[in-house]
Amino acid sequence: MTIRLPMSNGETYDIAPQKIICLGLNYYEHIKESAEEDSERFKDEIPPEPILFPKTPNTLVGPEQPIVIPAFLDNYGFRTCRTDYEGELAVIVGRGGKHISEDDAYDHILGYTCFNDVSQRNFQKHDKSGWFRGKSLDTFGPIGPRIVLHEEIGDPQKLDIQTRLNGEIVQKANTALMIFSIRQTIAFISKQFTLEVGDLIVTGTPQGVGPLSPGDVVEVEIEKIGVLKNPVEKG
Repeated sequence: MTIRLPMSNGETYDIAPQKIICLGLNYYEHIKESAEEDSERFKDEIPPEPILFPKTPNTLVGPEQPIVIPAFLDNYGFRTCRTDYEGELAVIVGRGGKHISEDDAYDHILGYTCFNDVSQRNFQKHDKSGWFRGKSLDTFGPIGPRIVLHEEIGDPQKLDIQTRLNGEIVQKANTALMIFSIRQTIAFISKQFTLEVGDLIVTGTPQGVGPLSPGDVVEVEIEKIGVLKNPVEKG
């Protein structure tokens, strides 16, 4: 799946990652809400190292394209069938590498954009293999609306981030509140896996995640980047 996005320098860029590596539980207030909702799986404590999980390229859709909640979910008979939005900052890798140091991490970043880590909670909670299926259904990775180059963003750890559902603010935070910084995250990930040009690193969601329904419109806005807007459909 390739998503073409405009860049802040007037060029365009084809988002076609080999890997989409996401962080879970990277804002403390989100850890607290996760523990309150599901104390069997989540603890109200800061993880000792970044929690990583993958999304697959079939999830990617661009601005204004629909998030499709699969109709087959109805066949499971879930008491409450829940698919959530998660507004996040995404990092696009501009130079690959292995064992990248924190000091050198920014040299490997092309730029930044908005991301919605749409998550099917019933699968995420009950699949014995973990979060894979609940995070990687088709259209569950909206991205955009543009890429702002690293050198133009200023400090990526000082960006306001907000998610709106049908015009109502449901998430509001700042990237300064990340538990693991972008520098730390790149250094950690590159110890585990070789990063390639075009890979995406999705840096975690703040407090306020909640369910999506067909007919909704969800917007993720990040300071200096813009608004990623997507309708929600059933199909």
